Amino acid sequence: MSENPEESDKNSTFIEDGLLPIDEHVEEEQDNEGRKVRHKGIYLLPNLFTTANLFAGFYSIVNSMNGNLYVAAAAVFVAMVLDGLDGRVARLTNTQSAFGAEYDSLSDMVAFGVAPALLAFEWALGSLGKVGWMVAFIYVAGAALRLARFNTQVGKADRRYFIGLASPAAAGVVAGTVWAFSDFGIQGSNMAFVVAILVAAAGMLMVSNIKYYSFKDLDLKGRVPFVAILVVVLIFAVVFSDPPRVLLLIFLAYAVSGPVQSLHRSRRQKAV
Repeated sequence: MSENPEESDKNSTFIEDGLLPIDEHVEEEQDNEGRKVRHKGIYLLPNLFTTANLFAGFYSIVNSMNGNLYVAAAAVFVAMVLDGLDGRVARLTNTQSAFGAEYDSLSDMVAFGVAPALLAFEWALGSLGKVGWMVAFIYVAGAALRLARFNTQVGKADRRYFIGLASPAAAGVVAGTVWAFSDFGIQGSNMAFVVAILVAAAGMLMVSNIKYYSFKDLDLKGRVPFVAILVVVLIFAVVFSDPPRVLLLIFLAYAVSGPVQSLHRSRRQKAV
């Protein structure tokens, strides 16, 4: 069936006026010759992973409110895996888009901003009253600012490094702490002050100017020595031997690595 000319004209008017029908999405790009090219629709595959990431964050929030903290913390780590997959799938299939980048940031805000803050609040920070929710908000605001700054630096900053602690890593510290200690049966109210410092520090590190290695320069498509596969198998074995504690140690070490390297670089500069 041919397209209705009146409907087509109507859609064109919407696009020219900056408005779109509810079932349309148009992205404007430039080709190799600098000409503007418009593409309708969105890529399905990478956005499926992003949607799954968003669902994992929402699932974590629901379980936090229901008191299932173990499940809520695990859901945050599932969201991390999905968040890592959507970007790599988009690059491997050449399906990157501005829509996908914005959708990914919004999903990250839910999964690595709101979900970990609520998880920490339900487990420990709630016992501190107003101080508790203020600390939780500091973390949420830090995640929002971190993601906004990251979006403005895409294509400009050195891709080998993150400026500030990445939101998934900060979420790993917070969710890993709740998962590891609640798994031992420890009440969060007994260590609320320590958790408050940890959550606030994670929020501040996200908006800091400290550099963190991004691992984006690793070549996952090239050939590697056979021993590399053995190392990967060993890493999986160690992680699955005690996921809560091992994951917490990994993300704590990564969070601390930035300030340690920053201090080391400043000392070397002073020595010179």
